[in-house]
Amino acid sequence: MSRLGTNWTVHGDGKNVMPGQFVAPDERLSWPRTIGIGAQHVVAMFGATFLVPLITGFPPSTTLFFSGIGTILFLIITAGRVPSYLGSSFAFIAPIAAAQGQHGPAGALGGIIMAGAVLAVIGAVVHKAGSRWIQLVMPPIVTGAIVALIGLNLAPTAKASFEQAPVTALVTVVSILLVTVLFKGILGRLSILIGVLVGYLVAMLRGEVDFAAINDAAWVGLPEFMAPSFHPSVIGLFVPVVLVLVAENIGHVKSVAAMTGRNLDPVTGRALMADGLATMLAGSGGGSGTTTYAENIGVMAASRVYSTAAYWVAGVIAVLLSLFPKFGALIATVPAGVIGGAGVVLYGMIGILGVRIWVQNQVNFSNPINLSTAGIALVIGIANFTWTVGDLTFEGIALGTAAALVIFHGMTAIARWRGSEHVAGPEELEASDHGSRPSKLG
Repeated sequence: MSRLGTNWTVHGDGKNVMPGQFVAPDERLSWPRTIGIGAQHVVAMFGATFLVPLITGFPPSTTLFFSGIGTILFLIITAGRVPSYLGSSFAFIAPIAAAQGQHGPAGALGGIIMAGAVLAVIGAVVHKAGSRWIQLVMPPIVTGAIVALIGLNLAPTAKASFEQAPVTALVTVVSILLVTVLFKGILGRLSILIGVLVGYLVAMLRGEVDFAAINDAAWVGLPEFMAPSFHPSVIGLFVPVVLVLVAENIGHVKSVAAMTGRNLDPVTGRALMADGLATMLAGSGGGSGTTTYAENIGVMAASRVYSTAAYWVAGVIAVLLSLFPKFGALIATVPAGVIGGAGVVLYGMIGILGVRIWVQNQVNFSNPINLSTAGIALVIGIANFTWTVGDLTFEGIALGTAAALVIFHGMTAIARWRGSEHVAGPEELEASDHGSRPSKLG
């Protein structure tokens, strides 16, 4: 494979994937088939990626542009060894909303850049020193609590949008649920996108959609770029997101390694650096922070095609779509009721994904250290506790994250010093492979 990972060999006859086989990252099918699979990856990430700018008020076309650029950057930095699409991370929604309230959209973009920079630095350290230290700092009880409190912290946002058009919102929720269980394969995995489309049609029939912006938009043009501004007061809002992105990226690398039978541990640091740089790039121009996408893992598992060529195609398609302003304006017309309905499902899923991390790693909740870590962190996050120190304001996600880390490691250290029976066991002190991936927060 070339240094850019673009020297693919054709798999078999280039047309078929035989039973028991798969197309490896350094292989590809024929280009027409590869382009088709790449387009499928764009569709898979579409619904969730666009929900973030719709909720936060960022330009959808700009987010799509930077997701495509970020995906290509990721493939280059990982030398084509880790197939991945970088879509919008839901972990950024709450801190973006809080930062916008303090410093407007530019201040939120500055926070995104800060988070990306921290993630890139962590990636560089992991590349040199390995990832074991992350596993010790963020065992499953801590990671699960952080993921859960981020999702549940967003519940009031979903409620506010839901109540603006409850009928449309309810139809959206029901549609997502029905598609999830009625359809198999790729359609079932696109339940959020299809549910949003159904909700949008209902909103149109109810007169809740305003098409004026579409008429005013040009057919071809660059996305709307915005410049960031930097404020120390938002640091506490965005740094906790980095912990989730670390867990998501490590989980993605582990998942791909398990499915392809390859040891990808040596490129874990590169993956973290790539996502960090892609997030910084997005924040510098008005896009949402990025993360690896579980939806695209599902597409790979269903198609048995792990070729990075398909992701190059997906990245290029995303960039090309972002150059049609009317397309972005159409996305921006999605009304509050649809966003509220999708938010109820997504935010709840994020919260439960944290619980899933506990279950899959068999976290022992008869241990009071684990019980205290999760319980206190969740209450702080859900209630959105706030602490102001000078110009710095720390809200529920930051305080809940800090509480999870301090309580777990503090209580564990004291229990070990005292020889208490409550010292955490191996399953609490060592993180698993995070094979389930927390979410895509994305």
